[in-house]
Amino acid sequence: MSEQIDLTDYTDSDAEEGSAWVEKRLGDVFDSIYSGGTPKKGVDGYYGGNIPFVKIEDLNEQQGDGVTTAKDFITEQALDETSTRAFDSGTLLMTIYGSLAETAIVHSRVATNQGILGLWDADEDNVLYLRYAIDNTQPKLASLSRQTTQANLGKGIVKKHKIPTPPLSEQRKIATVLYTADQAIEKTKEIIEQTHSVKKALIQDLFHGRHKNFEDNQSTPVGEIPPHWSVASIGDVVHTAQYGISESLSEEGQYPIFRMNNIENGKMVDEPLKYIDLDDDEFEKYRVEKGDILFNRTNSLELVGKTGIYELEGDHVFASYLVRLQTNTKADSHYLNYYMNSSEAQNRMMDFATKGVSQANINANSIQQVKLPLPPIEEQKEIVDRLSSIDSQIETNEQYKSQLKRLKRGLMQDLLSGTVRTTDTNIEVPEKIAQYG
Repeated sequence: MSEQIDLTDYTDSDAEEGSAWVEKRLGDVFDSIYSGGTPKKGVDGYYGGNIPFVKIEDLNEQQGDGVTTAKDFITEQALDETSTRAFDSGTLLMTIYGSLAETAIVHSRVATNQGILGLWDADEDNVLYLRYAIDNTQPKLASLSRQTTQANLGKGIVKKHKIPTPPLSEQRKIATVLYTADQAIEKTKEIIEQTHSVKKALIQDLFHGRHKNFEDNQSTPVGEIPPHWSVASIGDVVHTAQYGISESLSEEGQYPIFRMNNIENGKMVDEPLKYIDLDDDEFEKYRVEKGDILFNRTNSLELVGKTGIYELEGDHVFASYLVRLQTNTKADSHYLNYYMNSSEAQNRMMDFATKGVSQANINANSIQQVKLPLPPIEEQKEIVDRLSSIDSQIETNEQYKSQLKRLKRGLMQDLLSGTVRTTDTNIEVPEKIAQYG
C-alpha cells in the first residue's frame, strides 16, 4: 500500500510575503473557453483517424492522470469541416451535460463533443491547481445547471463561476500536496484491480481442480474436473429455494429488508435499506440466517443473477425479487456463493433467463437446474479459504483507499479555503506540477 500523507510530512521554511487570495471568475482565469462538436457519422473521411474523440464517458474513465485516448477517433478533415474542436496538452476539460462539472486535463491532443468544455490560456495560474479548485466547488457549480431533458451547464454559467486563487507559488504547493494524495489513491486502485484479476484467474483453476494437478481428469458438462469430483445441480445441494416478501415497504419500520441493490461483491450489505412490519410468524418465515445465499431473480440482463451471502448481524428479511438458497450437507454455502458469482456460473444462469424488453428473470426452479463442479466438502472449504484470503486483501485495500479519499477531502477543504496555508512550508514542487503553470 502507498505511504500515508498529510501536511506534517513537510517542514517549515521562511514565510512568503504578499500572500493574498483573490476570488476570480473562470472567465477571467481562462482566456479561452469553448465546447466541441460531433462530426456526422457515415461521412467519408471523418472517422478512423488518429485524433481521440473524447466523449463524457471517456473523460470519466480517465480522470486520474489525464486524458490521452478515447473509444472513437476522428480525422483532421473532421476538424476542418465541422464544429468539433481540438484541444492541446494542458487544456482543462469540463463536462457540461449529464454528469456535470467533472474535470480532467488533456495530456495529448484530443477533440471533444459538445458535452465537454475546453478551458485554456490561464497564463497567471497553475492549471492543476485550478482543476482542484473547480472540483472542490463542483456541487455548487452543478447546482446552477439548467434542467431540460438532461441537466446541462451553459458556457455563461461556467465563465461566471468563482474560485479562490492564491499566489502562483502557493497554487503549485497546494497542487503538489493534492496530486500526491491522488497518486496514492491511484496506486491503491491499481493494487485492487490487480488483486481482482488474480482472483478471477484463480477461480478458473480452483473450480476445476487445476490447483492440485490431479491426474486422469474427467470431461463433464461443466468442463474437466478431478476424477473424484462430481457434477451436481444447484438443486442437488440446497434444501431451500424461497421467494421473498411481496409487500409494500417504507422508510421506517420493524425489520430492515434486503432488496436487489443490497448485493455487492458477493455479499449482502446493509445500505440502503427499506423497512417492513411483520408479525412473529411472518418474520420467522423470512428471517435471513448466517450463510444464506440471496439471488437476484429479476433485473436488467446485466444485473440479473447477482448473488450475495449473508454474514451480517441483526434481524433482516428479504424482498420478492430475491430468492433465498440454503445449502444442505453436500455443499459449503460460501463455496456455492463463490461459484455462483464466477463468470462461468453467471454464463450458465443466462441460459435459463427469460428475457423481456428491459428486464430478465431467472425463477427459483430454473436456478436449481444450473450445474456446478462439486468436490468433497473438505476441498470445498480449502477453496473457500483461498478465495477468502484474497477477499481480505481486497477489503483491506478498499478500506485504505477510502481512508486516502477522506484524507484528500480534508486536505482540499483546508488547503483550498486557506484554512491551512502552505506559504511557510518547504514543499518541493516537481516539474510534473510546475509544467501546468
